Amino acid sequence: MRLSELHTGDQAVIVRVEGRGVFRKRILEMGFVHGKTITVVQCAPLRDPVYYRIMDYNVSLRREDAAKIEVELISSNTTSSPASNDIGEQSANPDSNESIPTNPTEDISAKTKSEIEIEVKPNGHVIRVALIGNPNCGKTSIFNRASGAHEHVGNYSGVTVEAKEGLFRHGDYKIEIIDLPGTYSLSPYSPEELYIRQYLSEETRPDLVLNVVDTCNLERNLYLTLQLKEMGLPVVIALNMFDEFEKKGDTFDYPALSAMLGIPMVPTVGRTGQGLPELFDTLISIHEGRNKIIRPIRINYGSIIEPAVEALTEKINNQLSLPYSLPARYIAVKLLEGDKEMNRFVGEQPKGLFIFSARDFALREIDEHLTVASDAESIITDQRYGFIAGALKETYRSSYKQLKTLTDKIDHIVTHRVLGFPLFLLFMFIMFEATFVLGRYPMDWIEAGVGWIGSMVNTFMPDGSFKDLIVDGVIGGVGGVIVFLPNILILYFFISLMEDSGYMARAAFIMDKIMHRMGLHGKSFIPLIMGFGCNVPAIMATRTIESKQSRMITMLVTPLMSCSARLPVYLLLAGAFFPDSAGLVLFGLYFLGILLAVLLARLFKKTLFKVEDVPFVMELPPYRMPTSRSVIVHMWNKAAQYLRKMGSIILLASIVIWFLSYYPRYSEEAVLISQIEQIEGNPQLDEEKKASQIEELNRKAHIEQQEQSYIGRFGKAVQPVLAPIGFDWKMSVSLLTGMAAKEVVVSTLGVIYTGDSDDSDEAARRLGERIREDRDAEGNHTFSPIIALALMAFVLIYFPCIATVVAIGRESGHWKWAVFSIIYSCSLAWIVSFLIYRIGILFF
Repeated sequence: MRLSELHTGDQAVIVRVEGRGVFRKRILEMGFVHGKTITVVQCAPLRDPVYYRIMDYNVSLRREDAAKIEVELISSNTTSSPASNDIGEQSANPDSNESIPTNPTEDISAKTKSEIEIEVKPNGHVIRVALIGNPNCGKTSIFNRASGAHEHVGNYSGVTVEAKEGLFRHGDYKIEIIDLPGTYSLSPYSPEELYIRQYLSEETRPDLVLNVVDTCNLERNLYLTLQLKEMGLPVVIALNMFDEFEKKGDTFDYPALSAMLGIPMVPTVGRTGQGLPELFDTLISIHEGRNKIIRPIRINYGSIIEPAVEALTEKINNQLSLPYSLPARYIAVKLLEGDKEMNRFVGEQPKGLFIFSARDFALREIDEHLTVASDAESIITDQRYGFIAGALKETYRSSYKQLKTLTDKIDHIVTHRVLGFPLFLLFMFIMFEATFVLGRYPMDWIEAGVGWIGSMVNTFMPDGSFKDLIVDGVIGGVGGVIVFLPNILILYFFISLMEDSGYMARAAFIMDKIMHRMGLHGKSFIPLIMGFGCNVPAIMATRTIESKQSRMITMLVTPLMSCSARLPVYLLLAGAFFPDSAGLVLFGLYFLGILLAVLLARLFKKTLFKVEDVPFVMELPPYRMPTSRSVIVHMWNKAAQYLRKMGSIILLASIVIWFLSYYPRYSEEAVLISQIEQIEGNPQLDEEKKASQIEELNRKAHIEQQEQSYIGRFGKAVQPVLAPIGFDWKMSVSLLTGMAAKEVVVSTLGVIYTGDSDDSDEAARRLGERIREDRDAEGNHTFSPIIALALMAFVLIYFPCIATVVAIGRESGHWKWAVFSIIYSCSLAWIVSFLIYRIGILFF
């Protein structure tokens, strides 16, 4: 029967995985091999995908992909099975009479011509260490603890989207540690995995590899370890999350396993730093040649595959000039697996065609001895897992506890068929509502502080253009944006909780069917959610999506996810025109972005990217309590980025905007002064009427100054294009300047709507009030609630910021997609804002 036919709670043994291509290779490497037991945990709220447990970890598959896996159902009254998946069970080769030796040391033979001695060469007092491991294994926690770096640690696949470097001292050594992206294997499916392979294969390869392993999930994690050993790399294992393993009550003789595999192992707890001094002591001892545990490893691939590996290895040794100490046996195995990157490498060699001929001959020989359901690739994967199973049988004993874990209990609620979606939407609504409501109080405090600074400068500085620059340009422009810092911190607080707890992966699981209907991969949901914080890292996070089609579509629609840079615009206009329902307006804007992303992704799939998508396979990590340190670090990093942006882009933009709006100076200034003097000298007017008339004169003069200035002329030049959607020249100018960074829209409006700088009351007045009360030369309000909605929608959709455009160009590999994102977003923004404005006028 098929895996897709099982019901919740059913258990089955995997017989074989059908199909070919990336999906089959990926799923085999994730442990879906012959003889493993798999349990159906539950379905997503929309009945697809399905949540399974295999090899002590959780993974989700779509039903159409599960239908490609043949299984044998284990009856409910069966207490044991010859093909059970208890860790340490012997795994048999399905295509030969051989089985994996119980003692893995039988497979560790003396060094032969095909193998290269693992040698660690001293490099002065600097050691380059590559940090590598499966997603969710805690390697970035170790990186942060060791190097003092402040990289964010998220509990889902793909937080580390590029290699990060840290430098620290340990004893007499400087250790340069490189945190590589999380990966399940060294097969290059995604750009990140390709980067890892190239980094470990080229001349710049590190001195040592620190392989971080989740001790609670050894069998799956050690698959990557074997691949690292086969590359001839000196490997040290950090048995991370050892505290969680000890709570399980299992027993693990890791010194014995260390001796069997020829890999030093050190228990660690990355979150607390436990075991890290011992870990780096071990690295130094290996670097100095004092630790003799490290040695090569040789896996016997069975009676059918092994002879082909040996014959191909010998030909590679004789015919190819092997660079960077890459073992010939490793190249031979990769060629038999059909690894595209290795095919490219061998094809570039002078005698590459000869090696390809030998490889093809070997594969034909193998095919003659295999059944229809097997091939070289699946047998190689089976044998690796069999090797791991044999090693763990000697060293690992499970407590066989069948109680439900905390993760199971939480998932029963948050991924429930009925409750899953409402809980997700409730959490999102709470996040946006809290961003506005809780952020209002510190926002008012910062605003009062900015107003006080502006008043002090206005009082003590002598009049002149420099004073106007400081008060209206710098303080008014930057101060108008810095007040939104608390709101951004609150938004990132909630995003951090989702990432660190493991709920982000569940959100992707819940949304996968919708993503699939859009033409996207379930993993696309993670970059889209990250886009609510900042579009740039979200675009970079698409590297974790194996499908090029889904990756491209995700990149193009991610800018529709309203990033935190747009938040100041929403808060300004929603607070000014919808003070009693600002949270609902905010939620509506985010929902509009999501809706447009759905429609555009569907359109792009049907018109631009018609290639079949790569199936959805995603690990669901266990829930973990977010640490206060991780959450604070995440929030601080984003706050620092925001402050740096205010000290660079926004400050520069504010000064430029002030200059363009300040010059040329108002030509009727002498007339204005004369009119004010006449009003002040009129005995028939009381003080209140005098103040009112002077204020009206100043308002008209300010409008005249703005219209005559360079920025006014520029705004009027483009205003006809935006007039059909109700925007005047001031809004047009703010949108043009907002192309650099969306926060600059607020800064521009602040500079343009600033009144007479000598009026301290005007300087302290909230920008929202100035906008709400603004009128044109005829006395009509320039803003209305409908226009405010149209402007917020335009800001949501139009022109991704410069940094996002650059990220799209780089990640897509072609700048035409960056240009396309600009054109389609601006066109879509005009259409949507036009509909909002015209429908609003028609009905309201």
